[in-house]
This record gives sequence, C-alpha cells and structure tokens, in this order.
Amino acid sequence: MKAEVVDAATEAAFGLGWRAVKKMPEGASDALFRRLADRAWRKDGESVRQLERNLARVKPELSRDELRELSRQGMRSYLRYWNEAFRLPAWSHSRISSTFDLQGHEVMDAAINSGQGIIMAPGHMANWDHAGAWAALRYGSVTTVAERLKPEGVFNQFLDYRRTLGMDVVPHGSPDVIRSLARTLKSGGLVALLGDRDVGRNGIDVQMFGETARIPGGPALLSIMTGAPLYPVSMWFDGEMLRGQVYPAVPVPSDGETSDRVAQVCQGLADALCDGIKRHPADWHMMQKVWVSDL
Repeated sequence: MKAEVVDAATEAAFGLGWRAVKKMPEGASDALFRRLADRAWRKDGESVRQLERNLARVKPELSRDELRELSRQGMRSYLRYWNEAFRLPAWSHSRISSTFDLQGHEVMDAAINSGQGIIMAPGHMANWDHAGAWAALRYGSVTTVAERLKPEGVFNQFLDYRRTLGMDVVPHGSPDVIRSLARTLKSGGLVALLGDRDVGRNGIDVQMFGETARIPGGPALLSIMTGAPLYPVSMWFDGEMLRGQVYPAVPVPSDGETSDRVAQVCQGLADALCDGIKRHPADWHMMQKVWVSDL
C-alpha cells in the first residue's frame, strides 16, 4: 500500500508540474528551479555523489572544491532541463526554433532532403527534448525510444509530453523495437537515440576517459543494419540559448563479424560524445552509473 501511495503522489507531482510551472512567470520558475538545484546539491545525496564520481573521470585534474563547484553547476543545468521540460509545451514554434543553434546541421539537412534516413545520437546533455522538438519542426517528425519509468502514470505523462512536441515515441522494451526503427530509417526518417547510458543492461563496453564504460549498442546496430549515417551530437546551455554540435558520421566497417562492427561503431560514438562532455561537463546530466567499475 505504501508503494501505491508513493506512486500516486509522484504521478500527481509530475501532473502538477506540467500544469502549473508553464503558467508561472518565467523568472519565478527559473529562480524556483535554481533553488531546488542548490538544495539538492547541498543535501549531497547519492545522485549528486554519483554525478561527482562521473565528473571526476571527465575532469581528473580538479581539486575536491573545484569538483564540488562543477557538480553544483551540473545540478543547476539538470534542474534547468526540468524547468524547461515543464514549460516546453507552451513554447511557440518560433521560440523552439530560434533558441536552438545546431552547428553542422547542414549534413543532416542534405541527408533528409535526399531521402536518406539518419540517426542522431546525443548524450544526456542540456535539453535533448528541446532538440527533439526543433528536429520535429525542421524535418517533419522524429522517432525516438523512451525509457520506461515508474510509476506507469509518470511514464505515460512523458509519452504524451514528447508526442505533443512532435516526436513519435516507441517505449523501450517494446517488441520489435529495432525493426520498427529500421523501417523508419529505410523510409527516409529521422531517429534520435540517447547514446551514453545502457538502459537495457545489455550494452557494449567502450573506453571513455581512459576507463571501460558501457553504452547502448542500438544506434550502432541500426546504422549497420540500414546504412543510415550515425551522427553524434553534443549540446550545452549558453545563456538563453541551447547550442549543439553535430559530429561527423561515425565510420561503419564493412567487414567482420557483426558484434565486432557494432563494438567499433560504439567506440566511435563514445569518442565523439566524450569530446562534447569534456567541453561542457556541467551540462552532462549523468547521475547514473556508466563505468563498469561502478556497476
């Protein structure tokens, strides 16, 4: 019964967030979420400690005080994501488009205009939902996979939220999810998959910042199956703007066992994501375990 009460309270809180936050004056909600970020940071719970363990790999040269300050900035960036998530459904199309600057998007434009499907693989950086809404406006639609959340009511709210932003969402673990995404790519569509955390617990080992980490193999497998180019993407906040960088398509080896080819593509993806994370560590919202030694 206690778990049911907690689930109901969690679902109600998220529902209130989507209804109330987007109606608040923007300055008030910004200040509220900064306070929430600082409060969570000072509390120094397990999520904050894991964030710091992750950031210590990215920036090993930092002192303890410097690492703490970076994690504080990271929590502010993370809570900015949530503030914007609650407000995004009320943003105009003009605002969504004008406040995201994606450097290198021309290669994706050319691929989509030629009828070729493409795969975008961002990390958990800045506001990937904003990027997805931008891409849906620019390219007509975006297909993505959503991690199953508990309770189920919260997960359903997230599905509805992303669909209102123009995304076609496939729940993680759905039957034939890879084949469904492959059909989208073969029809010339855009698939966006977060590439830096192994949600399904069956990921591929790669080297990240000199240590073995585990990332999902789905983006690499889809690229190999369909021939669709796989573009790593980094993102960061810059004042009121969201900015991003498209990296060159990850090379796909033509020979060898499929498992070896997937591993090579995953390492290429990891290398690009590491570059983006290194440049903008405060905007990497990774409070889960990524490195094998932590798992």
